[in-house]
Amino acid sequence: MNPGYSLWQLVQYMTKLGTVGFGGPVALVGYMHRDLVEERKWISEADYKEGLTLSQLMPGPLAAQLAIYLGYAHYGVAGATLAGVAFVLPSFVMVIALGAAYVAYGGLTWMQAVFYGVGAAVIGIIAISAYKLTTKSIGKDKLLWAIYLVAAAVTVVTESETVWVFLIAGVLVWLVRAPPKRWLPKGGSAGGLAFADQAFTASALASTADWSVLAQIGVFFAEAGAFVFGSGLAIVPFLYGGVVNGHHWLTERQFVDAVAVAMITPGPVVITVGFIGYLVAGFAGASVAALATFLPCYLFTIIPAPYFRKHGKKPGIVAFVDGCTAAAIGTIAGAVVVLGRRSIVDWPTLLIMASAVLVLWRLKKVPEPLVVAVAAAVGLVVYPLLKG
Repeated sequence: MNPGYSLWQLVQYMTKLGTVGFGGPVALVGYMHRDLVEERKWISEADYKEGLTLSQLMPGPLAAQLAIYLGYAHYGVAGATLAGVAFVLPSFVMVIALGAAYVAYGGLTWMQAVFYGVGAAVIGIIAISAYKLTTKSIGKDKLLWAIYLVAAAVTVVTESETVWVFLIAGVLVWLVRAPPKRWLPKGGSAGGLAFADQAFTASALASTADWSVLAQIGVFFAEAGAFVFGSGLAIVPFLYGGVVNGHHWLTERQFVDAVAVAMITPGPVVITVGFIGYLVAGFAGASVAALATFLPCYLFTIIPAPYFRKHGKKPGIVAFVDGCTAAAIGTIAGAVVVLGRRSIVDWPTLLIMASAVLVLWRLKKVPEPLVVAVAAAVGLVVYPLLKG
């Protein structure tokens, strides 16, 4: 069946989203739904839900995995590869440029001021995305609403996303709506968990070996990409533990700046690995860090994708996907609160956030990058006055 769009059109879209898509993983998955499902109708609601569920269940950066899956939906491995590269490459180039400036000028003093304004506006963007996803996907289903609220509460309390929330939610809806006639065959997911445990132990041992710096970067960031669930925000504590406390590659100040760079650049938040890699070992370090982080999530998406495509319409799978989707959107709503605590710190940031929500809600034609640019300018003006 003709999908109604070319692979080149999808690559162009992903390149543009990677270039101007602000707001981190939560906002990015919302943009993909709005643009590809609602407006252009390139992707069906069912395919989007399958992609979102698979991205939530597998470790690695959420938005990049969804982009890879949506590329796979109609154009297979070639589509997945090109969509993934197109989505990640623009922000990678940006963080390399910022890394070069950071090294040349001994830190970016303006960054805190920009992040002050942008961070607040981004919360508004994410809140709008979370609201739209909630109303579109949860509807009036009481069971899904219960799962949504529990997932949101768990995210707010733990300040992290856990795969067990998605799995339990999926199984619960599956048992309620389409209970199995027989139990799962032998050798189910326990084998996968055992493999993951073995792989983690092996990679941990490998990271203690006395390898060259590039090899150490490759092993560490492959662990980050392969074993951290949730969004790009969930990877930050893992990176901090290894980059600052473990390998002592960066100081705490440099690491905070690296996270700020990821937040003020469009595209996936996980691209901060490129900036960190650049500070440690230049362009080669940035390239190895980015490749090592994104390769596992690419493989974790395209390998199970054929199974999702083949069996995704069965009632049990549909029920499981619905439950996982409700939990996923709940965690996205919870992430708004978690991030808001860090970004909304005083009345000017509250005002910036409220203004962003109002503008995007009332003036639907205003593009998000313009809102982000105005917020950055406000931050550059207001932050020095408050801290001066």
